[in-house]
Amino acid sequence: MAETATTTVVKTDEPKLPFGKKERRLITDPLGDNNPITIQVLGICSALAVTTQVIPSVVISIAVIFVCAFSNVIISMLRNHIPKQVRMIVQLVVIATLVTVVEFVLKAFSYDVYKQLSVFIGLIITNCIIMGRLEAFAMANNPWRSFLDGIGNGLGYGAILVAVAILREFFGKGAIAGMQIIGPNADYLINTSESWLFGWYAPNNLFVFPPAAMFIIAVMIWIQRTYRPNLVDIS
Repeated sequence: MAETATTTVVKTDEPKLPFGKKERRLITDPLGDNNPITIQVLGICSALAVTTQVIPSVVISIAVIFVCAFSNVIISMLRNHIPKQVRMIVQLVVIATLVTVVEFVLKAFSYDVYKQLSVFIGLIITNCIIMGRLEAFAMANNPWRSFLDGIGNGLGYGAILVAVAILREFFGKGAIAGMQIIGPNADYLINTSESWLFGWYAPNNLFVFPPAAMFIIAVMIWIQRTYRPNLVDIS
């Protein structure tokens, strides 16, 4: 009688990156109750400068998400090898390197946008949000959590920037993302030169000036803290 040999195959699960409630909150919290602009009041300068149009705001937002996420990862990987005395210098070098990558990529693929944003791209290096996350989070957490934290804070920053840009471009120029929505030469929606109902409309150039961004952000902060009273004393 022939014996039948049986082979037991043990399946080993490949290691997976955890994504539970804590990891999910790293992304969702900066979009709401821990927003870097409306709650932490960081990155206000760029919100004033680049939000006159939607497209530049989207580009800057993507750049900040990239730099914030990957600088968090790099600093988290190096955190046990960085002397405390030079940690901020190392952080600035990492950020500057990633910003240079963004600058070269943008210059190669979208030169017009690069010319429009060249000064502000360089200022990402000194963005308080990025430096703050490196110091407060990446220096004390593993690369995966640091990556999620960078993505979350970049998204929270970008969401406010794009929202402010939409309001400023629409009310200031009657356009969104360069497309004329309403006005005497509107390509889309409402042409006021042919409309008896909206013939009175004229773009409000006040929204183009930097103070308008401050007013819009102030209203956002007021609305958020009105509906979330627990955030009133947080700044």
